[in-house]
Amino acid sequence: MNARRSISFVALCAAVALPAAAASGRYDITAGQVAAAVTSGGMPVSPDQVTLPAEIVASVPDPVLQVRSISIARSGEGRAVARVECAIPQQCLPFIATLDFDTRLTTDPVPQSSHGRIPAQTQPTSPVVVRAGAPATLLLEGTHVHITLPVVCLESGATGQTIRARSPDHRQVYIVQVVREGVLEGRL
Repeated sequence: MNARRSISFVALCAAVALPAAAASGRYDITAGQVAAAVTSGGMPVSPDQVTLPAEIVASVPDPVLQVRSISIARSGEGRAVARVECAIPQQCLPFIATLDFDTRLTTDPVPQSSHGRIPAQTQPTSPVVVRAGAPATLLLEGTHVHITLPVVCLESGATGQTIRARSPDHRQVYIVQVVREGVLEGRL
């Protein structure tokens, strides 16, 4: 009788423990997942170049991450801050990640940016439609927000190319895509 009770107790504990662990729904988002999302957006980085501010979790094991914006950090050259969120908003909260472009890898290197410049593979192959130093209009779009800002291009670029632009007061640098002559687009 005691053996039957102990077996029943162990079976009951196992039956309760397994669903409880699965029901917690907390899966870590790794630097590797963030690096893959940033790289798929056109800025190659390795997991070693990504720093997360805290433990970031999702409700599913492998959420699809989207990079909403990347801004050059004011604190120093070679650093950027990426705003990342899940493609399905219910899977995780938006978060930021720091990207360090001064990290030199000894294995499997990726193209590095020089002082925040866009890597060489994004250089234009079609005609340049915006020039460095020229004024442009930046269209920033979010889920429910559309913002239009005046900016100054820091790099020349062709339609579809990713370049840097800054606010006229020099306080903010944006990484944006060239839409057409004098028009740039970014995401919030």
